[in-house]
Amino acid sequence: MISYGRQSIEQSDLDAVVATLSGDWLTQGPAIEAFESAVASYVEARFAVAFSNGTAALHGATAAAGLSSGDEVYTSPLTFMASANAARFVGAQPRLVDIDRSTLNIDLNLVPSNATAVIPVHFAGLPVDLGRLSRPGRIVIEDAAHALGALTPDGPVGNCAHSDMTCFSFHPVKPITTGEGGMVTTNDPDLAEALRRFRSHGIVRRPEMGAWYYEIDELGYNDRMTDIQAALGVSQLRRIERFMTRRNEIADRYRERLSMLPIKLPPGAPTGFRHGYHLFVVQVENRRTVFDGLRDAGVGVQVHYVPVHHHPISADIGIAKGDLPVCDSVYERIIILPIHPSLTDSEQDRVVDALSRLV
Repeated sequence: MISYGRQSIEQSDLDAVVATLSGDWLTQGPAIEAFESAVASYVEARFAVAFSNGTAALHGATAAAGLSSGDEVYTSPLTFMASANAARFVGAQPRLVDIDRSTLNIDLNLVPSNATAVIPVHFAGLPVDLGRLSRPGRIVIEDAAHALGALTPDGPVGNCAHSDMTCFSFHPVKPITTGEGGMVTTNDPDLAEALRRFRSHGIVRRPEMGAWYYEIDELGYNDRMTDIQAALGVSQLRRIERFMTRRNEIADRYRERLSMLPIKLPPGAPTGFRHGYHLFVVQVENRRTVFDGLRDAGVGVQVHYVPVHHHPISADIGIAKGDLPVCDSVYERIIILPIHPSLTDSEQDRVVDALSRLV
């Protein structure tokens, strides 16, 4: 089965993990700081704070931003539930607006001016053009789980040029992996410190009271990344540009070979942007038939995502049938084709040939 996404592990990754396992620190050690520093430098942000996974990173960001009961947080319906749940985790109310058909990202024109916060999702790795978002009074937390390595005219996704914080995921199918893991970048030192407290039980060290002494005066969580994961992350990040080049090569090859088929290809990156191509999203008629046929042919396609408002938990958002027509129409047709740095040309040819027969 050709997987839609998978990790790319080399000997250097194995060596980095073994070296950490052979050392003195398995958690809360120097590898964490090294990984945070490397990510901050890569995305051109002042601070980066590592978390146990991408969902924990989103939770930490909403908590550090001070969101709570009475706040309304707008996000895209075409995303994993963690984007909306980040609001629920802190007692805020998630809200949804429709997507832009030309980008499959949140339609920023639909976000009301009185929104407390916005969590724009860089769907499939295509950056949301946040330069178009009016920000007075709004908190902006980028969900960049798909978008490490993507670029905008204002620099790398994660530099927070138009946001307060940016959240990344390092799940195995993401641009780089730490097994599980997440990161929040920010340029605000107070937010960075709040994020560090949040991921570690709310602990504040008081060395003037004794080297052992600490205090906890706010609710925190045990959302720390291990040094083992961080060592893998440092090693992976060294190859991020190679990964981005290969993902874009695969996407270009798909576009060339699929251009004559009766399918809708994914939106490309506008001038000045670089697509991260975490996903290659096509739209087809008779999606179930095509999906099952590709699986039967050994092509491990997926669908991303069952929209947020289709889940029973989202009844509290109050979205009625027909309220988000663009998202609903797109969802009925989307299929995710395999795209990852380890995908070979011959495997891609198998995907294209199978899809061609089915459509």
